[in-house]
Parts: sequence; C-alpha cells; structure tokens
Amino acid sequence: MIWRPYAQMKTMAPPYMITGGHGVYLETPEKDLIDSISSWWCVIHGYQHPEMVEAIRSQAEKLTHAILAGTSNEPAVKLSEKLTEWLPGGLKYHFYSDSGSTGVEVALKMALQYSVNRGERDRRMMLSLKDAYHGDTFGAMEVGGSPDYRRLLNHRSMRLNVEHIPTTIPALEEAFYRLHGQLNSFIVEPLLQGAGGLKFYDIEFLRRARQLCDEFGVLLIFDEVATGMGRTGYRYVSDEVAPDILVLGKALTGGCIGHSVTAANEKVFMAFYGDDPELAFMHGPTFGGNPMACAAALKSIELFERDDYMSKIRKIEEIERRELKGFAAPKVRDVRVLGPTAVIEFEDRKDVLGYRQFAYDHGVHTRPLGNCIYTMPPYIISESELTHVLDTMKEYAETVR
Repeated sequence: MIWRPYAQMKTMAPPYMITGGHGVYLETPEKDLIDSISSWWCVIHGYQHPEMVEAIRSQAEKLTHAILAGTSNEPAVKLSEKLTEWLPGGLKYHFYSDSGSTGVEVALKMALQYSVNRGERDRRMMLSLKDAYHGDTFGAMEVGGSPDYRRLLNHRSMRLNVEHIPTTIPALEEAFYRLHGQLNSFIVEPLLQGAGGLKFYDIEFLRRARQLCDEFGVLLIFDEVATGMGRTGYRYVSDEVAPDILVLGKALTGGCIGHSVTAANEKVFMAFYGDDPELAFMHGPTFGGNPMACAAALKSIELFERDDYMSKIRKIEEIERRELKGFAAPKVRDVRVLGPTAVIEFEDRKDVLGYRQFAYDHGVHTRPLGNCIYTMPPYIISESELTHVLDTMKEYAETVR
C-alpha cells in the first residue's frame, strides 16, 4: 500500500489514477485534467515536454548516476557553470542535494557551521517567519512556523533554537535588536509563504532584513524552492535582494526529477576553505549532482531563457488580475494575486472541502491548501485554459454557503 502524503489514510478520498500527461493536462482513465497547481508548483514546462524528456533520455544513455564525492560528471559541472552566470549576488558555490527539504537542511547546517568555523559559537539562534514552511525534515520543520507541519516536534526533546516573527518591519527590527548577539541566520520564503497559507508580504521587509543582517553579521537565507523561477513575478526574489545562501528546487528541473541546489556566496564559502580538515562541510546526499537531474536542470533553465518565460508569467498575472478583479462571495475572506499565483481565501477550512471534487468534475486538477483554493499553473498554459481554471474557482466560491 502507498502511504499517502499529508493524509489520514483511514478517511482520505480515493486518489484518482494518473495514466499520462501532455502539455498542461494530466490524463486519467475518465478524462484529462488541467493541472492548475503544476504538481506542487514544479511542472513549469508542462508534462512530457519533448526537450525535457530528450535531455533526460540522452543523459541516461551515457550515465545515470555517479557519486559526487571524489568524482565529477559533465552535467554537474555545466550546471554549476550555468548557475554562476545565472544567479545574482555572487552565489557561485553550489552544493547539490536531492530535494527542497534536504537543500534547506544543507543551508541550515552550513549556516551553523559557518559560525562555528569563525569561532562564534554563541550564535546558535535562527530567525524565521510565523507560518513559514521549509520542508518536512526535522530541521526544516523547526524553522517552519505553521502548526500543521510542526505537530511532531511537540514530542521531541532536542530542538533547534528558533524564533518566529511576523512579516512586519517593527517585529523584524525588534528581534534583531534584542537577539543579534545570538543570531546565526534569518531564513525566509521571500514574498510568498507557500504551504503556510499562500501569504504575500512586501519586498521592503526583505530589504530591511538585508540591512540588519549586514549590520549585525547575520546570514540571510532565501528558500526559493517554491518561489524561484518566476512564482512571485520576479525571476528570483534574489535578483532584488541578495541573500548569503539561496536554496533552489522544484521548477529547477521542470518537475521531471528531484534535485536541489544550495548556493552560497564567497563570504560563506571561505569560512569552510582552509588547511584544517575540521573546517570542511561534512555533508553528502547520495543523489546530489545526479547527472540526469543536472541535465534536466540545464534544459529547464534553457527553456526558461529561450522562450522568454518572464513574458509568459506577466501574461498569466495580467489574466488572473483581470478575471478576479472585484470578485467577492459570501464566504470569501480575500482574493489576491502575486505573479502567476492567484488565491481565493475562505473564512474556514471546511469551506474548501468540496473543491477537489468540484474541480475534477470541471476538468481541473487541484489540491486546496488550508482555507485557500488557488492556482500556480504551468507557464505554458493558454489564456482559455487559465480562464477555465479561474472560472472554476469562482464558480465554486459562489456555491459555498
């Protein structure tokens, strides 16, 4: 039996079988469904994109995997070369992992060892956001602030030293002025808090965070696993505010194969670089630098650049804002759009319980999140397809009483 994610196995609705995919559609035995959430926000090029499939197939014929400790492979080298050119802020040192959660774990471990290597052992505290989500591994859960994802931690005796703050500048400044001697790092999902409730906040908060981190010698970590490659309307929020450590995943490989990158600037890297073996970063995911995953990432970046995805993203946002402008319904608390992300938030979680089946009946695949229904579509979606998704969301909202 498959043990399903985020589900009470006894009471969950039966899953529907996916038999294939093409473009923005998932295929089931009964019907094709527009995937309005890009399989948890990663399938930006759609399904079975021929160039993505070919990149993986071609690499699989040469080399499927090789350990990155003590060896190298061409796709991993080329991806690091591309990331050095592509990423902002001097983020030219790249540690490969196999998922977003493990990429975050790398970032947290890297940040803590950065302080140890510099002889600043009292800097053990991390700052994070209220309702943050950074993955499901223990360390990643700890810096998350959403109670739904932290439940198991109530039974743990050993915990990271983390404080969570709201996304207001006064709260940010108060935390830094009170804790700066103990702070090691500040980790955020920039502009868009995804699994914690699809919450948006202002970029000025991040600009002030960068100033405070510089003032007090604290590392700024951006978790752009979900927000990267256009999900906030920026290519990367890191283009606007430069972090010291950046975590990438999801869309990096176009949703074709799991992989992540934790990118660091020279300040961070040089704290590990020296003759003393104790300074080395002792971490090594088995599938980090997997050649097929790196080949997929290279092709994903190529398509993003070549096909001008930022124009596609701006068009998606334009359609979403147009179609949702002025929309209201009795149980709807808020309607909001950020980049290609559109959200209808309800008063209560129970208000969204019927949306999955309603969407399926209307030819749309989705998964409500908390008290929200939303879309983060593949960037290749057509205007008519996107309008159908938005009409489905609005029609459902109008049925809730």
